[in-house]
Amino acid sequence: MEAHDQHESFIKTPQQLIVVVLLAFLVPIIGILLLVQLVLGRPGADPQALTAESVAARIQPVARLEIGAPAAAPGARSAEAIVQATCSACHQTGVAKAPKIGDKNDWAPLIKTGLNPMVQSVIKGKGAMPPKAGNPALSDAEIRAAVEFMVSQSK
Repeated sequence: MEAHDQHESFIKTPQQLIVVVLLAFLVPIIGILLLVQLVLGRPGADPQALTAESVAARIQPVARLEIGAPAAAPGARSAEAIVQATCSACHQTGVAKAPKIGDKNDWAPLIKTGLNPMVQSVIKGKGAMPPKAGNPALSDAEIRAAVEFMVSQSK
């Protein structure tokens, strides 16, 4: 094994000495120049960043929640369209114990109570179903038509 000489340098050639000397001068000078630029430099900003339109575009909501279908003139939609737009979200899959459309066993006890109590349950809300099935734009006549449609599909 070779003995390590404590007085031996890692610079062994004249080229290495030149590189080390140049780096010893250049690295601090570059560092000082970057610090001066950081201190004296002004951040660039878009002059249009504070206009009302730009601010409104930046702070607009990411999403909107709209419950129910877009409002249409009363009587303009068919019962099937109302069921598809509003009722099927729960009654197609039976969410929160909602009677499934077409399932005779689910609808039989409700049909026995009569059409008027079912319509009133939809208008006032029942269980997990909000009033007017979550669509306040529905008229009582549209609700009645939708209930009649679901009952006719479930007999």
